[in-house]
Amino acid sequence: MDAEEATTMLSALAQSTRLNVFRVLQDQGAEGLAAGLLAQKLGVPHNTMSTHLKVLEQAGLVSSRRISRSVIYRADDRAFGQLVDFLGRRIAPEAEPQPAAAEARRKA
Repeated sequence: MDAEEATTMLSALAQSTRLNVFRVLQDQGAEGLAAGLLAQKLGVPHNTMSTHLKVLEQAGLVSSRRISRSVIYRADDRAFGQLVDFLGRRIAPEAEPQPAAAEARRKA
């Protein structure tokens, strides 16, 4: 991961709704969640949710797959783990590895 990729990911997560979307998707695990259900769960209009999911997907933080008429999104824990590792190495290289990064690597 380079600084540009990290900046893109951090920018995507710097908006509160997108951060909440990512957290919910992490909690869902590999099964993911349909965009419509995600919008309903967070109380966000469907068209707004689509925009947020697009930003997260373009940043590499979520992936999607179509199942019938639904689009299922899931968090990319491996990409998030790489971001955490990048930040740890670049910003605080002497710090101990964080449990979140280790957990993300185990899930990948």
